[in-house]
Amino acid sequence: MIEYKKAKLSDVAKMQKLVLPEVTNGIILYRSDDEIATNIRSYTLAYEGERLVGFVALHIHAPTLAEVRSLVVDSAYRGKGVGSNLVKESIKEAKALEIKDLFTLTYQKEFFERLGFREIAKEDLPQHKIWADCIKCKHFPICDEVALIINL
Repeated sequence: MIEYKKAKLSDVAKMQKLVLPEVTNGIILYRSDDEIATNIRSYTLAYEGERLVGFVALHIHAPTLAEVRSLVVDSAYRGKGVGSNLVKESIKEAKALEIKDLFTLTYQKEFFERLGFREIAKEDLPQHKIWADCIKCKHFPICDEVALIINL
């Protein structure tokens, strides 16, 4: 059974190990141990027993705007609802925080559309998002990720 819970600092090493292939492939931005630790409260993890099988971050940009980011699921657990449940946990948390709009930048457009997100122009994203995160990406400035949003 998969259990969804908030991250603890003791999870950072497991998180880095799980995300490494996606970082190497340029799918997810690298985040240092310190950056993950600083933002540890934004992460929700999926565990099966002692095995970390996925995680996601809910990053708040403004009083009414947040981002679903760093979504990763162990390849052996893909297609089993883990990613969907992680995003649903983020949506639930965003609603509890009274976030009005939740966006994501992704290569998995159809996945997020099935969860109620709709595509928007990247130009509609907050400017600080582009300069704070995107500039660190190895694909910047030629980005083929899709921006999607859901109104909560």
